[in-house]
Order: sequence, then structure tokens, then C-alpha cells
Amino acid sequence: MTGAIGQDGAAGTELVAVVGPTAAGKSDLAVELALRLGGEVVNADSMQLYRGMDVGTAKLTMDERRGVPHHLLDVWDVTETASVAEYQRLARETIARVHERGRVPLLVGGSGLYIRAVIDDLDFPGTDPELRARLEAELADAGPAALHARLAESDPLAAASILPGNGRRIVRALEVIELTGRPFSASMPTYDAKEHAAQLGLTVPRPLLDERIEMRVGRMWAAGLVEEVRGLEPYGLRDGLTASRALGYAQVLRYLSGEWTEDQAREETVRATRRFARRQESWFRRDPRVRWIDYDAPVERALDTINACDS
Repeated sequence: MTGAIGQDGAAGTELVAVVGPTAAGKSDLAVELALRLGGEVVNADSMQLYRGMDVGTAKLTMDERRGVPHHLLDVWDVTETASVAEYQRLARETIARVHERGRVPLLVGGSGLYIRAVIDDLDFPGTDPELRARLEAELADAGPAALHARLAESDPLAAASILPGNGRRIVRALEVIELTGRPFSASMPTYDAKEHAAQLGLTVPRPLLDERIEMRVGRMWAAGLVEEVRGLEPYGLRDGLTASRALGYAQVLRYLSGEWTEDQAREETVRATRRFARRQESWFRRDPRVRWIDYDAPVERALDTINACDS
């Protein structure tokens, strides 16, 4: 891959990844870096790929993007099931085009597997709709604990890395095992880099991050998250296997169905987002290549870190 040359001295920078937990300020930093480096943003937030899911995913408005091109937003309909393999293809093609323009791609988001799919040498086994449907039905009938126990018997390494309550991930692991005849753990991410990247991780003290998450959820509610979800229902949001489970959207759907009050939905969104942020931190902390900087550090600190990665 041909390196791009940034305007503020980040010579040789081929790819910058801005990662970390939700509400850490990744999107705003990415815009600042793009303006300094002559860059373009490539989205790596799995839920921002969905059309119409704007408020609840904190997509930057056009004004907030400040003229910086943003790619891989509004790609999928809410009825489509997310595919890391498809994202990998789209992201790598997009990054190649950014390089052709002599610009610096900034891969930005908190979806750890999506980041790794671009940076590392990962292949993703295919899927089988009938097999997936059968496993989904078993999940609904028996619950995630039973399927996790089955996974532990056939692939202990995979079971150890997947939370017993993560039904979607358990189903995927069992699907891959049946399709390929190999352990799911054999296809799990490694740190074998395909792309040279400077990875910046934003760190926020946990009490402050909890506050920022609560404030973000409050802003989403004020900005019309409930109305957004209600407007997406006729387009199949409730039936979308991925989109319907998105933070905020899942909770509002339960409110709209009469299962929860609106206050309950908002409070559960805060709690679920805090849990998710902790999982994000844990994921990115395991990657020794991520260089961590304070969420409120000046942009010059981020540029210095990028240069250090390239030296």
C-alpha cells in the first residue's frame, strides 16, 4: 500500500484508527485529525452503517463534519443483518480509493471486530441461512446458556472468550463449527497485521465516562430518538436481527410495545451503554498496538502519537 503524506508532518501515515469506548470523543477527534492530515473518515461503527439510525448512533451532522468526507455511513437497510465480511470488503475498497486521492484514511469507531477486520489478516467463514435460522430458533427456545454449554463441549477456547449471555455470538460460533468442521477459535482474530496503522485509543476515567454516557443518552432523547425509532418501525426495524438490538433502539422498541415505560427505556439504555463501554475498553486494551491518549488531550498530542507509530 502506498503511504499518504499528512499536512502536519505525519509523513508515511497509511492508515490511522481512532478507537475506544462510546462517548469518548472519537468522532470529533477524527474530524480534527482529518483537517490537519488532509484525511477522510471511514466509519467503523457497526450501527452507523444503517440508514435512518442517526440520533441513536450519534452520527455527526453535516455541520459537525466540517467539510471532511465521511464514508460507510447509511449503507444498509435496517432489515439487513450486519456482516463483518461485507464490511471488510467495503472498508478496504474505500481505503484504497482514499489512498488513490493522496489522502489519509481515518478508520473511526468502537466496533472492535470491524477495526480488526480492516487492519488484520482475517478471513470470515460464510453463513448458511437455514442453519442460522435453526440455531436462532434453538436460542429462542433453550436460551443462550444451553447453547454456550454445547459450544464449551465442542470448542472450549471459543466458549471461554464468549460471554454466556451473548446469544448472537454463540450462534455464530456454532454455525461456523457446523459449516467448516473446524473450531470457531481457529477463525478468531489474531494480531497478524495486513495494514500498517497508527491506532489511537481514547481513554476516559470511568466515573467521567459514566457521566458522559448518561449525558449522551439524555441528548439523544431530547433530539428525538423515540420519534426516530417510531419512524423506522414501518421499514422493518423490529424485524432486523442486528438493527433491532442496537443500544437505545432495542430499549425504545420495548417502550413502544408497552413492555416498559419511557423512563425505564431511557434508564436501561444508560445501563446497557455503560456495560457496552466496559466491553469495548476490554477489547481494545488487549491489543498491544493501541497507543492510548487522554480523551481531552490536545490534537497535537494525537499527531505526535501518530508520528511515533510511523517512526
